[in-house]
Amino acid sequence: MGNFLFKKFIKNYEDVKNPEVRDSYGKLAGIVGIISNLLLCAMKMLVGFISGSIAIVADAVNNLADASSSIITLIGFKLASLPEDEEHPYGHARIEYIAGMVVSLIIIVVGVELGKSSFDKILHPEPLEFSIYIIIVLLLAICIKIWQALFNVSAGKRINSVTLMATGADSRNDVIATAAVLISIIAGHIFNVHIDGYIGVLVALFIIWSGISLVRETISPLLGEAPDPELVKEIENITLSYDGVIGIHDLVVHNYGPGKIFASIHIEVDSSVDVMISHDLVDNIERRLQHDLNIFVTAHMDPVNLSDPNRVPVSHILDDAISGLDGVLNYHDLRIVPGQTHTNIIFDVVLSPDCKISHDKITDIICSKIKEYNPAFFCVINYDTSYIKKSPEEVRKK
Repeated sequence: MGNFLFKKFIKNYEDVKNPEVRDSYGKLAGIVGIISNLLLCAMKMLVGFISGSIAIVADAVNNLADASSSIITLIGFKLASLPEDEEHPYGHARIEYIAGMVVSLIIIVVGVELGKSSFDKILHPEPLEFSIYIIIVLLLAICIKIWQALFNVSAGKRINSVTLMATGADSRNDVIATAAVLISIIAGHIFNVHIDGYIGVLVALFIIWSGISLVRETISPLLGEAPDPELVKEIENITLSYDGVIGIHDLVVHNYGPGKIFASIHIEVDSSVDVMISHDLVDNIERRLQHDLNIFVTAHMDPVNLSDPNRVPVSHILDDAISGLDGVLNYHDLRIVPGQTHTNIIFDVVLSPDCKISHDKITDIICSKIKEYNPAFFCVINYDTSYIKKSPEEVRKK
């Protein structure tokens, strides 16, 4: 059913990297959620009034509240698609993350309220109303909510949306809560036991836990998280596929929301090649990355002197020095600057976030090996931290 709706109402539904297609997924999910919750509410209201069941009428009102998550989703995607303006030069795409956080907070509130009412039922147990109407309505509600959860999660996975995943989790929690009520009603009718309060507390704890987990997921991109390793790998593979590129480093990725990713990268080229040729190469790479990955890239060209006779032996020394240091990933920007009394060996060393070795110790180890090769060589080291673990082979073209 989900695929049918995607194909029916979303043009080029498989092109999920297209911002317009992505926006269509969010709007469709919001509209489907509102309509299905309103239909479920109307159905429960009708059956509730016919059967005289207060429980069904109360559950119908709850479905109106459930529609709020879908309304927030719809509004969130609508606002996130607004174009750039003077106050927001990078667009409004992060509003989608905020919408996801609001839905997550609603889930936590629902869990807390369910916990309070369930605890009250433990202290003051009451027999639950049993009728065939209630059983049928609850079973139908569970089926519809299962479909809602699957639909939202499917759409969320397709476009990598935390908001739709949160909405799907909200529907899943409704399934669990309704199933708990159904079990309590049947158990109370058959065995004359009142377990709804205890089951409700367990369900409430699960809902609160899921809400907190979703809040963490939505806060992370708002604060600024490490880039997706797959995206980094794609950037590296495309850049290093060009003849004339010696290596890359200092890749920085800024996520301003879905479809609004900006990156900067340093591209190493042979210093003996005409600067206009190298500049054209870098321009072509920038355009290719924007076209293929839908990211805005600014590339810095770093000339590398490959003709220096000391470059190869010094590179081997550095490779050997860092290979035995846990948490030291690689080096880049190697420059050999000769002087009258000594030669400066200038380069950057890249560390993992969990590197336990101090900068001073790393410097002593590397510099001692360089001194063994040539006492007149002095190290000038700058330290960087990479938040994606990579081996030197992954970022350098040998």
